Amino acid sequence: MEPLAANTYIGLENHKNVVLDPGFWNAIALTVIYVLFTTLGTTLMGLFVALVMNKEFPFRGLVRSLILFPYVAPVISVVFAWQFIFDPVNGIFMDLAYEKLGLFSSRFNLIGSPSTAVWVAVIFSIWKNFPFSYLMILSRLQAIDQNLYEAAEIDGASGWQKFRYITLPEVYFVMGAIVLLRMIWNFNKFEEIYLLTDNVRVLSVYTYFKAFVGTMELGQGASLAVIQFLLLIGFILFYVKRVLKW
Repeated sequence: MEPLAANTYIGLENHKNVVLDPGFWNAIALTVIYVLFTTLGTTLMGLFVALVMNKEFPFRGLVRSLILFPYVAPVISVVFAWQFIFDPVNGIFMDLAYEKLGLFSSRFNLIGSPSTAVWVAVIFSIWKNFPFSYLMILSRLQAIDQNLYEAAEIDGASGWQKFRYITLPEVYFVMGAIVLLRMIWNFNKFEEIYLLTDNVRVLSVYTYFKAFVGTMELGQGASLAVIQFLLLIGFILFYVKRVLKW
């Protein structure tokens, strides 16, 4: 039996190979797109729904409970539901867009193409995670002194003016904290993207494929994990600095 080859120290060679790999920069670009649009989408959608749910209407308690469903539902179950919706043969989306409305010239797989799968992943993340933003913003809205709105109405303020000068300043710091938190969480997101489609190679998914799929380049996979960890530490330090300043 031949002896096992000894490990050889190669210094920063793996990090150099990672940086020179075009796939790494493509993963960085996809990660930026994913983090930017999912963070913006979940925050704005959470704000809109919170503003609506802060008003009195019949069955408001029931509607508030139903809104939480995407956030509390198991990821694997909702992922399978979305995969069925976008199935090119039997899916609801293609049936409506192609058969009923004629928006496309032929059927195609939205989550099967990298150019379109990233936007499906973004929409899925917004739908799945906006209830967190909604709850945080709603709790702050309910703490606003209603006398401020009454005084503004007496002064003749419009609905937009009340939102701009009363509501927005009151929820500004909560929204800022949500944005920073969601950036950190979405940057590190793996299971939602990977289960939905393996065509969206954001940094976390790219690291997994590099380390554990195919030729299993564990050295480069470890380097990618270190790079991702350092970037994440930067996000966290920035978040802590901003929150403490607030």
